[in-house]
Amino acid sequence: MTIEVGDRVPAGMFTIMGAEGPAGLSTADIFDGKKVVLFAVPGAFTPTCSVSHLPGFVVHVDEIKAKGVDTVACMSVNDVFVMHAWGQSANAEHLMMLADGNGDFTGALGLELDGTGFGMGKRSQRFAMIVDDGVVSLLNVDEGALEGSSAEAILAAL
Repeated sequence: MTIEVGDRVPAGMFTIMGAEGPAGLSTADIFDGKKVVLFAVPGAFTPTCSVSHLPGFVVHVDEIKAKGVDTVACMSVNDVFVMHAWGQSANAEHLMMLADGNGDFTGALGLELDGTGFGMGKRSQRFAMIVDDGVVSLLNVDEGALEGSSAEAILAAL
């Protein structure tokens, strides 16, 4: 079942790169008592994700936060080392780069993408959501091209 507006985000864990190396971060740590924009990409360093999706949030993060957002987070079914390197290469230091390495959180959301035909395995669909204190208030899932999950679309919705 796919998560919907009004649903609470499922409990889960991510991995982020901390000062001492990889560290776990729970959904409670990220979402409880906060307004969060979470956007997900099928893969770090992939064309649309690297050329348009992530850079849009890098450019607009301050404007998004000015609308009352506490955290802007990028998630992908990649390992923490790839997510960290991608964030560094994209100057995304003001974004939280979340590794959903095994796709467990993506699966719990019901937003998987089968990329096995491209040699990518199970990934996340391209989406963005606004989460208020753990509850989804907006969910935009792109069917193909980058549209509703772009930084500009989220900024307009805030």
